[in-house]
Amino acid sequence: MAALRYAGLDDTDSEDELPPGWEQRTTKDGWVYYANHTEEKTQWEHPKTGKRKRIAGDLPYGWEQETDENGQVFFVDHINKRTTYLDPRLAFTVDDNPTKPTTRQRYDGSTTAMEILQGRDLSGKVVVVTGANSGIGFETAKSFALHGAHVILACRNMARASEAVSRILGEWHKAKVEAMTLDLALLRSVQHFAQAFKAKNVSLHVLVCNAAVFGLPWTLTKDGLETTFQVNHLGHFYLVQLLQDVLCRSAPARVVVVSSESHRFTDINDSSGKLDFSRLSPSKSDYWAMLAYNRSKLCNILFSNELHRRLSPRGVTSNAVHPGNMMYSALHRGWWVYTLLFTLARPFTKSMDLECRFDAYGDLHCPVLEAALFPKDFTCQFRQFLSL
Repeated sequence: MAALRYAGLDDTDSEDELPPGWEQRTTKDGWVYYANHTEEKTQWEHPKTGKRKRIAGDLPYGWEQETDENGQVFFVDHINKRTTYLDPRLAFTVDDNPTKPTTRQRYDGSTTAMEILQGRDLSGKVVVVTGANSGIGFETAKSFALHGAHVILACRNMARASEAVSRILGEWHKAKVEAMTLDLALLRSVQHFAQAFKAKNVSLHVLVCNAAVFGLPWTLTKDGLETTFQVNHLGHFYLVQLLQDVLCRSAPARVVVVSSESHRFTDINDSSGKLDFSRLSPSKSDYWAMLAYNRSKLCNILFSNELHRRLSPRGVTSNAVHPGNMMYSALHRGWWVYTLLFTLARPFTKSMDLECRFDAYGDLHCPVLEAALFPKDFTCQFRQFLSL
């Protein structure tokens, strides 16, 4: 303190108040640094406290972050039509903990998708999300897009997909987001999607296999397979195979397969322990909607696990995730009984943007985004139950 007093740095009303000649600035990814105009230098530590700080929270409504020709970040207030180099969130900075917090400390059951991506710049990343016009898929696609990624909504219903694109653009007009047709119930459509995507000559850094159906009556697709099995598993399996070369060229890349805890309540082996193919695409007499869904989710996990084993040496990781118990979504639309069940359970479930939860083992799990973004080799919780 004697040295600070001698330098005149303690002559302020607040510990965090900057001495004369100093200015507080922020980087594009939310870290605070300090500019000393007298000595023409910058530093990360506060000149008085020695602490490092970072921005907390998103920009206020109507504000947008830009970069000038010199690479310096500035902020645009679209409501009041003004610009400033002062980050409006500087009043809400938090100290950077020198000890890196664990996932349990950083997130909890009320963490939103946007909060998980806070401070991340995904510019230059290309993301494909299937079934992205609603539910978890939409929130995932929106979160990626609002953080700079080029996001492709792969959907069967182009009218609803275009509406979803408009909603995202309504939140940020510079979002790089588009819709492409993908009908997982038609393998030819999967092939056409892969061809159209490759024609764009872009990378693919994250592929989120999210689309699914639930509680459908027994029907066969035009390919002659039971619909739940083809949409939930086989369509995605085929899609990944067709885009595998693009994923490997884009490494490091991720495949995220949205599965379910319901995979526990089924089996796909016969009495001798061998795979029973008739259970994957059953006849009408052997069909039960809930069991078909459970089997498709088990296939998701087995596929993700094997895909990770094969492609991780080439820089492509695959993660299977469980989005949360009884999460309210549009999955129930197949039968009025499921609609009633989901409606009664809705007060006890999460909204679509709450994509984090504590799993049954007390470990924090932030499924789709965590699996897509963790820089380390992410081992999904399901793998501990499998001996492959």
